[in-house]
Amino acid sequence: MFRSVLTVVGTVCVLAFGLIAQAVAENSRASGNAPASVVFLNPGFSDEPFWVGYSAFMQAAADDLGMHLQIIYGERNPPQLLEKARSVLARDKQPDYLIFVNEMYTAPELLRLFADSPSKLFSLHSTLTPEQQQRIGASREHYRNWIGSLIPNDEQAGYWMAKALIAKLAGQPGSMLAFAGVRYTPSSTLREDGLHRALREHPEIKLQQMLQGEWKRQRAYEQAQLMLPRHPEVQLVWSANDEMAFGVMQAALELGKQPGKDIYLSALNNSDEVLQARIDGKIDVLVGGHFTLGGWAMVMLHDYHAGQDFAARGGKDRVDQLFSLLDAEQAAHLQQRLKVPGFGLDFRQFSAVYHPQIKDYGFSINPLLQ
Repeated sequence: MFRSVLTVVGTVCVLAFGLIAQAVAENSRASGNAPASVVFLNPGFSDEPFWVGYSAFMQAAADDLGMHLQIIYGERNPPQLLEKARSVLARDKQPDYLIFVNEMYTAPELLRLFADSPSKLFSLHSTLTPEQQQRIGASREHYRNWIGSLIPNDEQAGYWMAKALIAKLAGQPGSMLAFAGVRYTPSSTLREDGLHRALREHPEIKLQQMLQGEWKRQRAYEQAQLMLPRHPEVQLVWSANDEMAFGVMQAALELGKQPGKDIYLSALNNSDEVLQARIDGKIDVLVGGHFTLGGWAMVMLHDYHAGQDFAARGGKDRVDQLFSLLDAEQAAHLQQRLKVPGFGLDFRQFSAVYHPQIKDYGFSINPLLQ
């Protein structure tokens, strides 16, 4: 009897605590006077699978957290992106937050444009390079309304891909081709740095050529049509994204090479196509996870808007372990998880507003792999 009473009391206390926590969260969120409004300057094409999926994860977070999100696509055209940024600046009511990517090194110009804006700026996916920050300062320095950044472990991703590819040769000498992304894009440059770090550790592997595939399947296909016959000894192909890997795969198949047997391919991203290729063994090495970046940024800005500065929970400029090597089983799990409405997540569980005990966000792809 006494135990039953204690159980009931305990249950009531838990429920009461939950209601109080929710009320505190709502009041904290209301401290910004209204739900946070966010504009994301997405540098990609509006029909580009990676950036569309990236935006979808971001929107799911915004919906859970009660934030207003507008996504503006730059269509991989920096002048067009900057023009759209100017149109945001010209609005009578500017957003609370503007999220930008340092694609083609456009970040300094965006910071300059919004220097006197009431909007707070946040760099995502790729932030200003160390050289750029030497000239104009880091976040919360010269540009006080640039409040922080969140980027993935790109260098490590490039390194992991290369190491896993090289391991396919079991210590034997080998030959490699590499396909990088767009020149002057920090994400691509960092992934290349990771590749070169791995190659320094494996002098038995010769990099025959680094090509600028510019993230495009067709361009990588055409380049591979020329390079694979020129270097028939190549067994390893490192690609900085999935689209280029598929372009190389097509060229290899046309030459009678069998992926996973005659030639080993790496890829990076989380498209349904690449996850299936990893499951089927056509892609031997797959790294993914960075499509979650936008969602985690929304969590950070939601908390900041409620007076919980993310700088106190891991720093104002984060490099999180968002990339992970995915085996076939993980790829299959992730493939199914990405088809679940809202990705099967309640983003409030990652927020310090709702969970004040969070000391460091520690964002990763793990919640989607569980």
